[in-house]
Amino acid sequence: MKRTSTLLFVLITALACMALVYFLRVEWLTLAFAAKLLASLGFIATAISAGALRHRYGQVILAGLLLSLGGDMFLTNTSQQAFLLGLGSFLLAHIAYIIAFTIKGLNFRWAVVAAIPVVLIAALVTLWLEPNLPDKLALPVHVYIAVISAMVIAAFGSKGAGASTLVLAGALLFFGSDLSVAAQRIMQSEFPTLIWGLPMYYAGQLCFALSTSQSSSQ
Repeated sequence: MKRTSTLLFVLITALACMALVYFLRVEWLTLAFAAKLLASLGFIATAISAGALRHRYGQVILAGLLLSLGGDMFLTNTSQQAFLLGLGSFLLAHIAYIIAFTIKGLNFRWAVVAAIPVVLIAALVTLWLEPNLPDKLALPVHVYIAVISAMVIAAFGSKGAGASTLVLAGALLFFGSDLSVAAQRIMQSEFPTLIWGLPMYYAGQLCFALSTSQSSSQ
């Protein structure tokens, strides 16, 4: 029964994400807000159904998911202040995920090896964004890039210590989805990057949510 309800919440999240992409493309913004809220509540419900409340790892992951929900809601607004609030919410979410991965255990060697390409990619992303960053966003964005990079490195370290592949998949998907947000909100890309960015984001959050089902001993 628990497995069935968890799969149902995954399906709801996926369908709501598809609806969100469509509503944004046709600029039905009220419906887009409703679909985004449903999709984000979906990954929280998935985590609870999977058993997140029964152990420390799951509880901290759930805290990260709730902070992400806050970030999602802030980013429905296009103002710079809302963007900063959303950025702050997601930054705190990544810190929660880092703490959760630490609870699972970290393999130092895996983390160090992963740090090399992750830091390089982060540096390239920073150089890509720099010319278009408003002064007020420069420091927050740089700090955010550092924290999400640390989250990905921690996910590699956790995988090396025996964590589920879902942890690493979620971190990589989340990192990739943020490139979509950067292209849209900072680089002002004409291509609708949300087409791939939103599915990556919700898939990543579902990976984190589902990873809590395999951590009952933590």
